[in-house]
Amino acid sequence: MLNRNAEALFWIGRYMERAENHARLIDVHYHLQVEEESPDEAGPSFGEAGESCSKWVRIVDALGSREAYEQQYGSYNERDVLFYTTLDRDNPNSLAQCVSHARGNLRTLREKVPSELWDAANAFYLWLREQRPDEMLRESPHLFFGRIKDWTALFQGVSQSVVPRENEWHFIECGRYLERSENTLRIIKAVCNAASGEGWNNANSYPYLQAVLRSVSGYQAFRRYYADGISADAIVEFVVLNGVFPRSLHYALHTLDEHLRLIELQDKQLRAAHERIIRQVGKVKADLACLEREDMMIDRNGTIVAHLLDACQQLGQSFAKTFFRMGEASA
Repeated sequence: MLNRNAEALFWIGRYMERAENHARLIDVHYHLQVEEESPDEAGPSFGEAGESCSKWVRIVDALGSREAYEQQYGSYNERDVLFYTTLDRDNPNSLAQCVSHARGNLRTLREKVPSELWDAANAFYLWLREQRPDEMLRESPHLFFGRIKDWTALFQGVSQSVVPRENEWHFIECGRYLERSENTLRIIKAVCNAASGEGWNNANSYPYLQAVLRSVSGYQAFRRYYADGISADAIVEFVVLNGVFPRSLHYALHTLDEHLRLIELQDKQLRAAHERIIRQVGKVKADLACLEREDMMIDRNGTIVAHLLDACQQLGQSFAKTFFRMGEASA
């Protein structure tokens, strides 16, 4: 497979997963806002200063875009933050741009992938292009983000149903699960920051951790394992270490490893580089396997989460150096 095709496939998986995870990450902060609001705060709050403003700062911070946002908008209010993170074409990391990038990469491969995959991505893009921030606010951002998750689920369902289990499939899935690993860690990091750096094991962290479960659609699955024993350590253990929940870090890394190993290469030099990446993933899995529930509880400064996130980002760089021409399909 030409490396430009491999790169396009990898980034199709990443961008579609990123669109869904951005929707989940932004929705976390809406959950937190609901938790924090008192009855006296009912009613429109966007555009106001003070604590109301800080809630929107969190969303931009969580996506790592604070400096770019402030250069463009200056102040924070609900409408501007929602537009910037979802529909702003000048923000390369907005929902709309993630879907546009995935569609653009898929368009270069239309003769090499099933037409149903293009139809799903194109329909998603066309729907998203017609959305407006005022309509989103009037109808409810929660509903909008729910529809984003529905569209990405449709794309993933189509890819699961029609893409042959060959290298093309494995590159898409490698991109998907590497992105999922990073974004699960970002959700944990963002919510930990929202808890004011006090660590997980304190009374104030509880609503933030419940928001983590909601953001990964894991509340019902969590209750199957822990029943009414909802605690900070149980929630963190579930999201990070559970081996069968599809959005846990453990599951994402192990599935990434499976797809990476199934990539078949003919070139001897490329196979050697491929094996190095497999060993690199193995090191991250080993770090995760050594973690105990108590380790996450005492990680007050987010050191463990930051280490794992950095390791995942290094994996992305290794993929690029091994298989891709830098900047050709991902931009």
